[in-house]
Amino acid sequence: MKKLFALALLAATAIGAQAQDTEKKPDNKPVFTTVKEIPITSVKDQNRSGTCWDYSTLSFFEAEILKATGKEMDLCESFVANKTYMERAIQVVRLHGDLQFAQGGSAEDVLETLKRHGICPEDAMPFPGSLYGDSLNNFNEFFSLLEPYVAAISKSSAKKISNQWKVGFQGILDAYLGKCPEEFTYEGKKYTPKSFVETLGINLDDYVNITSYTHHPFYTTFAIEIQDNWRFPKSYNLPMDEMMRIIDNAIDKGYTVAWGGDVSEEGFTRQGVAYAIDTKATESLAGSDMARWLKLSSYKRKSIIDSLGCTVPEIVPTQEMRQERFDNWELTDDHGMLIYGLAKDQNGREYYMVKNSWGETGDYKGIWYMTKAFIAANTMDYLVNKNAIPKDIRKKLGL
Repeated sequence: MKKLFALALLAATAIGAQAQDTEKKPDNKPVFTTVKEIPITSVKDQNRSGTCWDYSTLSFFEAEILKATGKEMDLCESFVANKTYMERAIQVVRLHGDLQFAQGGSAEDVLETLKRHGICPEDAMPFPGSLYGDSLNNFNEFFSLLEPYVAAISKSSAKKISNQWKVGFQGILDAYLGKCPEEFTYEGKKYTPKSFVETLGINLDDYVNITSYTHHPFYTTFAIEIQDNWRFPKSYNLPMDEMMRIIDNAIDKGYTVAWGGDVSEEGFTRQGVAYAIDTKATESLAGSDMARWLKLSSYKRKSIIDSLGCTVPEIVPTQEMRQERFDNWELTDDHGMLIYGLAKDQNGREYYMVKNSWGETGDYKGIWYMTKAFIAANTMDYLVNKNAIPKDIRKKLGL
């Protein structure tokens, strides 16, 4: 009897499971097919540091080296951070504190470091976090020392300051990041950082910044008015469709793009996808209206968005929308990542393949799939090889 009962129970369970499967809603998780993928180096982890600009842009240059020479490099983020934070502090002091000193930066900081100081391999400096007993970067204590230090000097009431503040500041940088080597050995040969950068097979004059806003004329250059653009480098200003065409052409020609933009939107998920969500259409699909939608907690809104998955409605970004969101502070400069490919989901929607610097997190081990609409709506600017720009656009820009 016990055996018969067990068999009957097993059969009933199986029938119930089949019925449940039949009633189950279709899975809306995207299934990606790669259209074009550019070779890149491994995913890194910036951990608890505001250095996405550093990691993403060095990833970009590593991909440029890989394209030019076939050689895979691991360049040192700590070297770039050490040089950049000193130069930023000097600029803040020059302006008597009327400039923000912070962890963030831009792709231009990496390019300028390579031009002015050179670079070294990752293992020529201490591993991130190792000097203070951590396994990766942790800038909490580090910047709790740097920020008041710079503020004390830049806001000083003294009629004249000495250069000794730089000695102390450099000491803090070296204590937490490691000293930048004057000389090192790589693959049996001795280099300085400047001589090493000359061996990488890339031309540092080939790189330009691209953006798209209407408060400056198209086909001219201007310095984007954001706090981390403290060097005031200029970007070429293009209509949105041409800004996007450059990205597509770059991928088609085998180039990557060092992207900077806004990832604070609800459509950017920690699972590894990003959509430019059409909130009104999503409310309708969720059986809600605007008033009710806004009353939902962010967790419940996220759950609805997650359930829609790759069927979530997206906005059609416009030039006017980009400008309005920039001017009202919605479109912000949050994060830097590396665009390196193109993919499609099961519905034919196109996504850029994007390398992040949060370690192998999310469903795709550190890779994000960001729709073209998301990138068009949320790009602040990006760094790209000028040879990746279509000829007709280069002509308009005089490149």
